[in-house]
Amino acid sequence: MDHIEKKICDIIESRKDEIMEFGRDIFCHAELGYKENRTSARFVEEMKKLGMEPETGLAITGVKSYLREKGSKPGPTLAVIGELDALPIPNHPDSWAETGASHCCGHNAQLTGVVGAAMALADPEVAEAMGGNICFMAAPAEEFVDIEYKGRLMKEGKLGYGGGKCELIRIGAFDDVDIALGHHIMPGADYGLYNGSSNGFVNKTVTFKGRAAHAADAPHKGIDALNAATAAMVNIALQQESFRDQDTVRVHGFISDGGTAVNVIADDVKMQYSVRGKTPEAYRDAALKVDRSLRAAAMATGCGVTIETMAGYMSCVPNPCTDVLESVFADIAAEGKYTKRRDLCGHTTGSDDFGDVATLMPLVHFCTGGYTGQLHNPDIRVEDPYLAYVVTAKIFALSAYRLMKNGAEKALENIKAYKPLMTKEEYLAFMDSMQTTEVIEPEPLPIVEG
Repeated sequence: MDHIEKKICDIIESRKDEIMEFGRDIFCHAELGYKENRTSARFVEEMKKLGMEPETGLAITGVKSYLREKGSKPGPTLAVIGELDALPIPNHPDSWAETGASHCCGHNAQLTGVVGAAMALADPEVAEAMGGNICFMAAPAEEFVDIEYKGRLMKEGKLGYGGGKCELIRIGAFDDVDIALGHHIMPGADYGLYNGSSNGFVNKTVTFKGRAAHAADAPHKGIDALNAATAAMVNIALQQESFRDQDTVRVHGFISDGGTAVNVIADDVKMQYSVRGKTPEAYRDAALKVDRSLRAAAMATGCGVTIETMAGYMSCVPNPCTDVLESVFADIAAEGKYTKRRDLCGHTTGSDDFGDVATLMPLVHFCTGGYTGQLHNPDIRVEDPYLAYVVTAKIFALSAYRLMKNGAEKALENIKAYKPLMTKEEYLAFMDSMQTTEVIEPEPLPIVEG
């Protein structure tokens, strides 16, 4: 390590208790996407303490905070990104009673790592040693949940896309960013590359409309929307053999509203589905088959159906330039305490909106541990807060510094090696093409009397 890198580590180490307390505070006050008002305010508070003037209200709760005045130093802009939101898992022991949300996703560690890195990178000597600019970014709504709320925001014109980074791209918040640095939590290891491909997806909100009736006395007078939903699930399951193995298609969903009473034929049933695949062509094909299954269920039962398709996330793009992270991991391992490395460089069938960022610019992406349990599960726990928060901050800070030192030499190498999959305009056009609404009216038969 050079003098500056040692100073970065010393600053983070001197503030480790403060960093871990911030991580614990965010962990215990989890909020859902586009509702992360407290979390966003805490991030803004920390940025202001470091002398920065954050831009707020981006994609509703997102924040950008620049290390120095825009354009004041030549070179690219690096976005150091943490996520604000959590998951609706109220049975976690540390869920926040006010929201019913919990950080079973580890986003609190991301945000804490960004805050800890900012504490070091904002030091005047450290900042002066870097070219270009650094944008510390808090991104909302990575988890694609609470869909009906997001749908209302879209219908009210307050939101364009369900995913936070997608929305930040749409409104231009990434227009002045040239390269991104991101993170994920990975239980069971200390750190590693997060540099593989992933599934993209679209989301579907499905509403079957039937006709209510007494379920015991006159069920023949009703049209059961729950039967239509059941038929739809069977139809979708029967599509599985038509999906190619290499496309890694995943179709999964649940009934979010299944009726009102056991003795009333359900006249309004809602379902949520995600349709994932390795490529846009794969998940578009699977989505069309799901739509066909839904229409067939409506036709068979006489129900109406509304199929609202919401653009989800793009597949992630691996970065061929990993030397900066490799050098940082070597320094962490040399300290001797954390040496268990595990890289995620293959294909994952999950999805996240870092894939949307990587569609447009190079993404330097790593993971750290410090958690036990299974992500997106109420058994997740922070077992090593120093690893989860402080080591994450060090990797964020050292990686950012090494990308941006010597006139941002390594950042420029990443940018030169990167071949964008789409322009921003092409990305927005694709996303908009995936947002559709299809309405099929009910076709009931006459009620048999007499």
